Amino acid sequence: MTKKILVVDDSALMRRVLCDIICSDERFEVADRARDGQEALELLRKNSYDAVVLDVNMPRMNGLQLLYELRKARITARIMMASTDTREGAKTTLDALELGALDFVHKPDNAVSCRVEDFKREFLKTLGAVADSRLPVLESPVQKQEVRATTRKIVEIARKHGAGNGSRKIVAIASSTGGPKSLQSVIPRLPAELQAPVLIVQHMPKGFTASLADRLDCLGEIRVKEAEEGDELQSGTVYLSMGGSHMNARPAAGGRTVIHYSDEPGREGVKPCANYMYESLMDCGYDEIICVVLTGMGADGTEGIQNLKSKKKVHVIAQDQETSVVYGMPRSVAKAGLADQIVPLEQVAQEIILNVGVK
Repeated sequence: MTKKILVVDDSALMRRVLCDIICSDERFEVADRARDGQEALELLRKNSYDAVVLDVNMPRMNGLQLLYELRKARITARIMMASTDTREGAKTTLDALELGALDFVHKPDNAVSCRVEDFKREFLKTLGAVADSRLPVLESPVQKQEVRATTRKIVEIARKHGAGNGSRKIVAIASSTGGPKSLQSVIPRLPAELQAPVLIVQHMPKGFTASLADRLDCLGEIRVKEAEEGDELQSGTVYLSMGGSHMNARPAAGGRTVIHYSDEPGREGVKPCANYMYESLMDCGYDEIICVVLTGMGADGTEGIQNLKSKKKVHVIAQDQETSVVYGMPRSVAKAGLADQIVPLEQVAQEIILNVGVK
């Protein structure tokens, strides 16, 4: 059965071009078009679609305002942002993801550039993931104080039961579609005294990861930064891979481990790729690697973890199907028999703490 798509864009030419791209793929059909958020809101009150392609800058009601109105009216929809703002306006994109959009593509500045194969391929790949994803769940906002209180309880349990046992550990997280929102349910729940550094590969283009790191850093106790070349890994710090480059952990003098970026081609169709990160940990000085695989399309992480297990002690935590926006990456890990634990998103942080321990 073909997926029904709603296209929302104030430019008649852009609507036509995007509709042509969508209709070129037999998986999709354009069910409706809207010129702004107001028209889209009326359509979404009456109809359901498999996915919505949403522009940001529009008259009357822009894309962010529409997302806010949908949340207020408790209307759920699978939304993909497609805007010329998304590359420069990383904050706008992250706001959209926080308000319920599932993923985004950077739309070229003009309709002619939208016809190039690279854009069409990326657009249809992302639309496919969004259309096949789990319908977003409307959640009540969790207060920062509640998150901290829960984290403190888990920390006390970890201390009481001696989690960690003094061995050198590192946490390595892979996430993709639905990842930025999911990371906000994991990273703010980690304590500053976590007895391990944390590496994250989130599939995002260059220019977005610094804003995501800043946002995560503001939400909880643990320090979060976009990883820089040569950063020495420290316990209690989260290192988010820069978009557009592959992040590796490299052994250095004195038993240290530092960040190194490489420019190999994309792997699994993505850059950064979690497989490279996991494989780079084969030669590091850590006794055990806690691998965490969150929501995302494809199978990034599986091959890297398989290769890592041949040389290191590895404990794998995979997100469950019920809470994954796209059950691709965690499913691949589970299907390969690599997952030691399969848990809902809200339990991921506590399992990291209990497996790693605290200072």
